[in-house]
Amino acid sequence: MTWEQVVSVVALVLAVAAVVVGLVLLRRISERSQRVPSLGAGTIEPSRPTGPPAFVVNPIKVTDPRKLRTAVEQVCAEAGLPEPLWYETTVSDPGLGQARRALAAGASVVVAAGGDGTVRTVAMALVGTTTPMGLLPLGTGNLLARNLDLPVDGTRSLIRTALTGTDHPIDIGWVRPDRLRPAREDDEPGPGSDPDAATDPAVDPEEDEHLFLVMAGVGFDAAMVAGAGDELKARVGWFAYFLAGARHLHGRKVRLRMSVDEEPGQHLRLRSLLFANCGRLPGGIVLLPDAQINDGWLDIAALDTRGGLFGWASLFGQVVGQGLGIRRQLPNSPSTIEFWRGKQVRVLIEEPAHVQVDGDLIGEAVGLRVRVEPAGLYVRTNTIEDASQTMASVPGTARRP
Repeated sequence: MTWEQVVSVVALVLAVAAVVVGLVLLRRISERSQRVPSLGAGTIEPSRPTGPPAFVVNPIKVTDPRKLRTAVEQVCAEAGLPEPLWYETTVSDPGLGQARRALAAGASVVVAAGGDGTVRTVAMALVGTTTPMGLLPLGTGNLLARNLDLPVDGTRSLIRTALTGTDHPIDIGWVRPDRLRPAREDDEPGPGSDPDAATDPAVDPEEDEHLFLVMAGVGFDAAMVAGAGDELKARVGWFAYFLAGARHLHGRKVRLRMSVDEEPGQHLRLRSLLFANCGRLPGGIVLLPDAQINDGWLDIAALDTRGGLFGWASLFGQVVGQGLGIRRQLPNSPSTIEFWRGKQVRVLIEEPAHVQVDGDLIGEAVGLRVRVEPAGLYVRTNTIEDASQTMASVPGTARRP
């Protein structure tokens, strides 16, 4: 074995051990998690449609579509609801067109049955309407469902919640990337070029804005998403992201300049820059403990490590500590997590870097414009739990009110 392979194996073993320890600790403190008030009164406005429920289903994620449809129809009948509308996604239309047809048909709720990509696509059709989105999480990460404290096992109770639960407004995030135009021999952007001048003029910025409900990011997290292929996720579930991450522990850091709202910009060199609407990841890991899905703010986190594997182990320890309520930054630590909060963020990236939104890659960019849209979407659930507790900021980090 080469030394690179040895390092990768050691990193993988350490990552597995750290994840197991973290999960045990997080399960033990689950009873201490603080519940936040309901996201809204849960009342349906008079103008809201009262038609049949609609399901937008990703057939690839469903083991037995006929069995699922039968269960949905049975729950509808038990609840005294009309026969549900049923739409299946396709490769050419992963849910946007189906959700729009459901709206046109007067659906009282549009249920996204699939993974995070299906959820995000259905949400794009419902933004700005009073028609709520229900969730039937069938994917690998199921990030929004986890942050709404919904079970992710596809049971009849989940279907019942999607059909008869209460409706709550939540914030949504938007990312608009500045993309590179196709490289040409006589016009290749070099180091220090203005990212705005290097964007593709054929791309309409308004058409290139991407919605996220949980988290967007650039750096290590996007590389991890890129490395977790569909086949690997099908075999090991959300743990595929950790396996993919182990292969990128020695990747290059990202250099960028970030400005939050009207604050002066600052230069950063880091592993990952994250923009969060809520902060919980698969496995119960709380990455941004202050992020709440209905507070009207974006929470931003800059993650960095040094010292190789020791730095990554330190970073994971900090993340687990956040879940336990420990937010102290040790002096001379080989890892750092800095937090900001704002309404809009502008990022200029020194070199093109992959960008992910809710676990989906949207390509490479040399700049980002990120914003929050408060109460932009209704979701249907019973109760919403924020696994984090409201705590004081980490000493030495910048925060906005």
